[in-house]
Amino acid sequence: MLSGRQLDHEDAEAVIIGGMVLDIHATPSIRANPGTTTPGKVYYVQGGVARNVAECMSKLGAKPYMISALGFDMAGNLLLEHWKTAGLSTEGILKNKDIETPVVCNIFDVNGEVAAGVASVEALEKYLTPDWILCFKSTLLYAPVLMVDANLSGPSLEASCKMAADTGCPVWFEPVSVTKSQRIRSVAKYVTFASPNEDELIAMANALSGSNEFRPLKEDHKKDNLSPGSLFQILKPAVLVLLGKGIKVVLVTLGSNGVFLCSKGGPSCYKFPVAKTNRTGFGGQLYKSVMQNCPPNCYSGFSELDISNRLFAVHLPSLPASVVRLTGAGDCLVGGTLTSICAGLDIMQSVSVGIAVAKAAVEVETNVPSAFSLASIADDARSVFCHAKVLLQQSMM
Repeated sequence: MLSGRQLDHEDAEAVIIGGMVLDIHATPSIRANPGTTTPGKVYYVQGGVARNVAECMSKLGAKPYMISALGFDMAGNLLLEHWKTAGLSTEGILKNKDIETPVVCNIFDVNGEVAAGVASVEALEKYLTPDWILCFKSTLLYAPVLMVDANLSGPSLEASCKMAADTGCPVWFEPVSVTKSQRIRSVAKYVTFASPNEDELIAMANALSGSNEFRPLKEDHKKDNLSPGSLFQILKPAVLVLLGKGIKVVLVTLGSNGVFLCSKGGPSCYKFPVAKTNRTGFGGQLYKSVMQNCPPNCYSGFSELDISNRLFAVHLPSLPASVVRLTGAGDCLVGGTLTSICAGLDIMQSVSVGIAVAKAAVEVETNVPSAFSLASIADDARSVFCHAKVLLQQSMM
């Protein structure tokens, strides 16, 4: 049995467990009509939530350690070759001739949003097993964070999160979808960070409370006619359920409306120990640039309340963008945020970077841009950071 690779102290990097998927993107050049074919373009794109997050981090200078499963079919060969080309380790990727590599086919509308899709990802639950995952426990000894996506089966999620708890490694839970987000039920006590959208948040709150008390947002609530403050008041009870179950940081992604950052304590409530940060290369440059552009001492109105017995929520706005494709935005937001936290930035600085990285993602055809500009990310992060607005400071008593 493999024992896994122990990350060197100097190479502290995130460990990512979840799906590597081949995405097929079909985009019509004119409005599609049902019952007939429509002219357009079809692209093969490397995808999967965990894979997208890991690739985004690698483009930002990190070297995440990926644990996943692929077949030796066309889709698996394409994904594996791309991964090798990026210079990333394949040691944690199970390769088996019996695996049908996960594939997702998305049909987009003329505005770049998903109109319909079909996902064939059963192999992740079948082959990404607790036994395979536990082979790599030693990779977590110096890892600053473990990110799991909810494509994992319940037993694999539990094994992953318990493995992290045993090594003192914080866990980031990525919900993937409304249905799969409910898998938070068995692992919430291990989770430090969670990054649901509005609908996933509602599903997670219902799963954790054992009720259907929380209802999905009405369509008009998802439009731009609600202020961030009003939208937060609608979502606040669900957020409090997650925080009450032990999750320390809840990042609610709102698409074009930005992000709600909710936590126990203020913006500096959670930072990795210096021994588990990596400030070499691009990560070090990112740290310096963001600390100059977004210094923590310029937080307005809440620095004096940055203590652990308060609930804290802030709205960070999205950035104007020339949208080409929306599918990779959320994954790149998480990738940018994780890279920043691993470089030693606090959570508010890190989410500002994540939003800047997400902006770059929506402006390209692929799920993850081929490269990022440090100067652009730092400037965009400053814009987000400077327009952040505190929504809640409330005693937990």
